[in-house]
Amino acid sequence: MVFWFPLLSWLAAIVAAVLVLLRGPRPITFGAVVDQLLRYILLFPVGVMGLWAFLGHVFFAEQAAASIGWAPSPFQFEVGMANLGIGLAGVIGAFLRSPGFRAAVGVVAFGFLGGAGVGHLVQIAETGNMAAGNAGPILYTDFINPLAVLGLLLLQRLTRRAPAA
Repeated sequence: MVFWFPLLSWLAAIVAAVLVLLRGPRPITFGAVVDQLLRYILLFPVGVMGLWAFLGHVFFAEQAAASIGWAPSPFQFEVGMANLGIGLAGVIGAFLRSPGFRAAVGVVAFGFLGGAGVGHLVQIAETGNMAAGNAGPILYTDFINPLAVLGLLLLQRLTRRAPAA
């Protein structure tokens, strides 16, 4: 599941955003696309994935460690708690339209997930650890999820400031 969950969360985000856009007002604007993508990326790849990682590291620590190619560690509880915070913030950010709150979620996710992604790369380089939880889709989403949030927030800001044509 550690291989598929990141991919499914992105699929859910894109499908949900498209469905909301198709059912919404016409014409579909660039700003509306950015808004919906941001909402559903916060909800699924950031929020639900964070909650999923929390559950894995806290309640299924042995399986989570094995999927990463590591031995179980007491530090998994701390990683799980960090994931809980990010997951809850992502879910809240999906419904709370505050750009400041959403930016804070993106920055915290970038710090934690980006750092985890760098850790995965180090493990690959130093030990050849190609386990699904280390070198699979989770590696990419550690970077893509927070960058997508921050990038969409920037696009949203630029779109709202752009003069009407």
